[in-house]
Amino acid sequence: MLDPAYQADVVIVGAGVAGLSAAHRLTSAGVTTAVLEAAPGTGGRMSTEKVDGFRLDRIGQLLSTAYPELRLTPGLDALVLRPFAPGVLLHSDGRHHRAGAVASAGGARGALHAVRALASAPRATGALRASAPLGTAVDQARLGSALTRLAAMPVERLLSRPESPARQALAARGVPARTVDGFLRPLLAALLCDPELTTSSRCADLALRSFAAGRLCVPEGGAEMLPELLRRGLPPGTVHTGVRVTSVSTNAVTTAEHGEIRCRAVLLATDARAAADLLPGLRVPDFHRLTVVHHSADEAPATGAALLLDADRGGPVAHTAVVSSVDPSRAPAGRTLISSTVLGPPPADLDTAVRMHLSRLYGTSTRRWETLAVHHTAEAVPAMRPPHDLRRPVRLLAGLYVCGDHRDTSTVQGALHSAHRASTAILTDLGAATPMHTSEPLPTTQAA
Repeated sequence: MLDPAYQADVVIVGAGVAGLSAAHRLTSAGVTTAVLEAAPGTGGRMSTEKVDGFRLDRIGQLLSTAYPELRLTPGLDALVLRPFAPGVLLHSDGRHHRAGAVASAGGARGALHAVRALASAPRATGALRASAPLGTAVDQARLGSALTRLAAMPVERLLSRPESPARQALAARGVPARTVDGFLRPLLAALLCDPELTTSSRCADLALRSFAAGRLCVPEGGAEMLPELLRRGLPPGTVHTGVRVTSVSTNAVTTAEHGEIRCRAVLLATDARAAADLLPGLRVPDFHRLTVVHHSADEAPATGAALLLDADRGGPVAHTAVVSSVDPSRAPAGRTLISSTVLGPPPADLDTAVRMHLSRLYGTSTRRWETLAVHHTAEAVPAMRPPHDLRRPVRLLAGLYVCGDHRDTSTVQGALHSAHRASTAILTDLGAATPMHTSEPLPTTQAA
């Protein structure tokens, strides 16, 4: 079965977290693997820009400590997660309101405790208090119970629920409109980049389940640390950057720089549009557009390490955080990093609109804040409108596979899980007992 002309058992196209994590699983099983990346570096959308000692994420996707694949993926053992303050901070009617899990365990019991505590707590003085966005005490107790059930519900049972747009499903379950608009809409906008709640109810439930069962967090050092740790753990010479793949088949890929590379299987681990360019007929979803604006300040706003959401939708910013309070490594000593996300098309005068909105959200002047970077990403997050297949096939046919966040859920968990499924399918098809090929050297002129 093995042709000595093969240069690798598996060629992976794309060096984002999906491709790199699949490469880890394959190389660990003795499968010689080559990862080809057209860009000059690895990571794809999970990139971090360095500006004057600041570390600025291009997209800034939120993670959760409840994502199973962060624990299961080889190569991520050294990943350090920096959690936000428990729950979230809601801005509504000129005030801040705490909402969500507050127990240190971060589990389902914590989620229920938080809402009950808010329901019974006396009205606080100052900037932080609990009240309106969650509705009445009864509304809050019901919300707490719902979060508790989601946190404890097996995933397969959750996925068997009837599917509809998230807003329609919430209304059908009797969730009051004030709870949806005051808490669930801004929360799901932060988690799924979908403020209109058009996402599949099953995907929204998964996101709320992770919120209730864990803690929102970011990787220490920036989003790039996930792909960087995965890349470091691979055998030398596995990853090749600056190599553009022009066509694929079940036993070879053709590159613009080095011609044909022969193999036993090909795994497409690019974004959805690039995958469809190589394999016409693959589904290309709609995408959520976003812009991330990074500011520096001499003094940190008083919100601490909280994720601040705008429940009033009073401006372009959907959510914002003093990221340097969550992860001090992202800003030089004595400086503060504030990162804010705008969903959809940005306003014409973005900087002015964002500054005015942030001034209201944080309750402080932003006139002297310095704009460090503005990152626009038109196709940032694949939309997951119903009907949405959360387990889209990764095996197209024997020898040709595809993975990425467009095959599962539009999250880091989804990207890693699809890579897990794809690498398992490849190993099954190659045969665990089949001796693997000793690869020939690939071109090294542009290897990473």
